[in-house]
Amino acid sequence: MEDLIIALPSSCTEIETPLLIASIRKFAGKFANSPIWVVTTKKNIEIPSKMIDFFNSMNVTIIYLNDTSDVIKLPFIGFTQCAAKAESLAKGKTKFLVWLGTNSLVINEPDEFILADGINLGYRPVHHTLIGSLYDKPIDAFWEMIYQKCNVDENKVFPMKTHIDGNTLRPYINSGFLIVRPEKQFLQTWAEHYKNMIYDEDIEDFFRKDELYTIFTHQAVLSSLFLTEFTKEETYQLPFEYCYPIHLFHESLEVLQPESISQMITFRLYIDKLLNPEWRASIPIDEPLKTWFENKLEEYTELTK
Repeated sequence: MEDLIIALPSSCTEIETPLLIASIRKFAGKFANSPIWVVTTKKNIEIPSKMIDFFNSMNVTIIYLNDTSDVIKLPFIGFTQCAAKAESLAKGKTKFLVWLGTNSLVINEPDEFILADGINLGYRPVHHTLIGSLYDKPIDAFWEMIYQKCNVDENKVFPMKTHIDGNTLRPYINSGFLIVRPEKQFLQTWAEHYKNMIYDEDIEDFFRKDELYTIFTHQAVLSSLFLTEFTKEETYQLPFEYCYPIHLFHESLEVLQPESISQMITFRLYIDKLLNPEWRASIPIDEPLKTWFENKLEEYTELTK
């Protein structure tokens, strides 16, 4: 059995996917040769041949969701279903499944991907508040609705500080950075609940009110099930160096701006910023990581054509 398998959702047509894969193979230390699964809603014929060749060269397994129903086109259904598919296939094959959003990079050995005994979920908080529920304020109508639909016991709610703006929220965790024990079937529970809730008229009302609900309701459901499925003692918030949002460096509180991005373990990015030379020059990145970025950005642009 593997210690861990790293799975990522991908359209297989963007530069983020090869960047993440290459970063794991280059910088992940003892985990550099761990199995990597790319889970996609695309069909084989929709993936550029150069990308297929890249996956083969990096010993990456492509997993096809094979769901052609219209429901997969609804907000983030595909994302949650890909997570569930990876988890279901990982059961019995690995102790831990690491679920990373494709817009991630691993730049140092991620020792804490291996959770301690008794810990069933590793996570990071969201980057900033957005639709999050402030802990010291009365719960709003949206979160009250989600809590009711997920059967959350409000006695289990505890404070959680965001990664960037420093606000204290009711638990609100990042859906693109999760470490699970596959046998617990947490990602499958999440995908099933979200798929069943997506047609709910109450939720559709919020979708119509504000696009942010369309984008982040899947994450609110995840965060609610986080409270339903686990005790606080079964979960572990990984350190600040994991899932650091490099694209929000300049928006971060000064105390949350690392002296060098190279000190981080994993980070999240917006590719449009990373492709901007002026923006890259404004971010503190040490060598050899800086040159590695430059070279890979140029090299992997060709894979998407």
